[in-house]
Amino acid sequence: MIELLSSGTRATVQEWPGRLGYWEVGVPPSGPMDARSFRLGNRLVGNAQGAAGIEVTLTAPRMRFEQRTVITVTGAPIAVEIDGEPRRQWVALDVEAGSVLKLGSIRGVGLRSYVLVRGGIDRPAVMGSRATFAPAGLGGGALRKGDRLAIGDAMAALPIGTWINAPPMTNEWTLRVVPGPHGAPDFLTADGLEELWRAAWAVHLHSDRTGVRLTGPVPGWARADGGEAGLHPSNILDSAYGVGTVMLAGDMAVIVGPDGPSLGGFAAIAQVIRADLWRLGQVRAGDAVSLDPVDPEHATALHDASEEEIAVLPQAPPQRRPPKRQTPPAPILDAPRDGSGGPLTFRRAGECSLLVEFGEPLLELRSRVRVHLLRAALDDAAPAGLLDLTPGVRSLHVQHDPGRLPAAELLKLLVALEAQLPAPDAATVPGRVVHLPLAWRDPVAMSAIARYESVRAHAPWCPDNIEFIRRINGLPDEQAVKSIMFSASYLVLGLGDVYMGAPVAVPLDPRHRLVTTKYNPARTWTPPNAVGIGGAFLCVYGMEGPGGYQLVGRTVPIWHAGDDPPWRLRHFDELRFEPVAAEELTELRSASEAGTWAPRVEPGGFSLAAHERYLADNAAEIAAFRARREAAFRAEREAWACDSAETV
Repeated sequence: MIELLSSGTRATVQEWPGRLGYWEVGVPPSGPMDARSFRLGNRLVGNAQGAAGIEVTLTAPRMRFEQRTVITVTGAPIAVEIDGEPRRQWVALDVEAGSVLKLGSIRGVGLRSYVLVRGGIDRPAVMGSRATFAPAGLGGGALRKGDRLAIGDAMAALPIGTWINAPPMTNEWTLRVVPGPHGAPDFLTADGLEELWRAAWAVHLHSDRTGVRLTGPVPGWARADGGEAGLHPSNILDSAYGVGTVMLAGDMAVIVGPDGPSLGGFAAIAQVIRADLWRLGQVRAGDAVSLDPVDPEHATALHDASEEEIAVLPQAPPQRRPPKRQTPPAPILDAPRDGSGGPLTFRRAGECSLLVEFGEPLLELRSRVRVHLLRAALDDAAPAGLLDLTPGVRSLHVQHDPGRLPAAELLKLLVALEAQLPAPDAATVPGRVVHLPLAWRDPVAMSAIARYESVRAHAPWCPDNIEFIRRINGLPDEQAVKSIMFSASYLVLGLGDVYMGAPVAVPLDPRHRLVTTKYNPARTWTPPNAVGIGGAFLCVYGMEGPGGYQLVGRTVPIWHAGDDPPWRLRHFDELRFEPVAAEELTELRSASEAGTWAPRVEPGGFSLAAHERYLADNAAEIAAFRARREAAFRAEREAWACDSAETV
């Protein structure tokens, strides 16, 4: 048993590789942010590489060991004392019963250190892992003074009993990346993309386990806006990311961390290679970062060499040279083609993922049905090496193990499966109708807008998000906005947009599609279950955290740990909102969390043929609504252009 005598800063229990298999519903893997230091430490003390240990950030807890054991401290440089005696990092250390481990502060270089104990930390697994996703409370939260941690039996071998060289730490980092899935010339100009590779980026103060935020040059965009996805050219129809994805959120680059979101509406220009992901755990505010594009074969060779180095300790790995670097290929794997149900594009999304895009970059539900059909075909085929499948609005993100399922073979399989899909017009996708209460202008949600005014008080959406929605959609008053919100049926196209089963949904009737831009920069705080609009989409926030949707109110939890599964919404569910007062919502939220209340659910389903008949029958009114909305959209943009101090 280990007793914490002090808490330190954001110390958590982590386990490698983390909580896998839930990316599709917005549950990140978590796990150690510097997995290399973590795994090497476990090898030093004779554990299985994934045994649970303690990750510390900046300052570490003091801890007392109530039994004799073997430990090591790895990661960033930090002072180590056992019973007042200085000790070394990166070496297996004998600890006697009653001994106290004291760690100093991480200063100068690096950000995270790791305490690994022979046998690992033993605690109940949550959704298959002991890893901590603190923002949602999965696996617990940050460790606190007085916590007691049991020592387990995850030994794999005798302790190595020697020291190993620490990986180099610095304040100037190079992250090697595989370009894609988005790039030039469709999103960025060729010169604009090249400038991002040449730039010296700086790590932003607000970086954390969810993502490393980088400040640098304003991207050279090849388009004026994101169309129906939003007013900023970085906005896209929501698509999946991976851990290590480099997205452009507005004009800021963000690298998705192990606690990051699985789905979002921003263009992704690159993927950090697996061999360099550990570096994301050690960059600190103010550090310089450069992005170095490499080809996938080179990235895979570097990964193989890194894995071999960890596996053969304490012997030195054989010296082998990775293949000569080639010019990174374009993100599009093959020329866009006509598939069985329309246009089809395959994009490279790193060394371990492909992104399949359906149709044109427009919001039409035919593409989402095709995503559903291909996903079902892949589930049935179940090739060895296939990992997570994450649907987006018009895309399917396919993660794979290139050692077992090379990208070329996966591409060949995807092409063959897509060619055999049934016509989307003939499909009826199972779904439900879910009724949720909505407190319009809920004071907790509105407080998030008020907080943001200290960030960008004169942003077009401040001080009132609802007024911004009204203005940019050409509606006469707030009641018109409210009437549309409560009349609409929102079809769930993706889950996990902002974690924990959070839906990205679109009104079935185009006359209910209110279009906005997202916050730029994003809010740093949003209350759980706030309801907002971004682009043409509605989202219910699954948990507290940052966000960019324009907020209108708040609803009940959409994640309940007592349910099986705990996420309450499914793909192709229809959401319908019912107005309640803020006080009543508070009561419903309490009852929901206690398990004594649940949303009303009715049978449903989505027929593309019926939907397209509805569109044809109401084409004139839909066209008139769009024309009015687009005119208001243009007027808003022109107003911003006249104000040199404000942009989207």
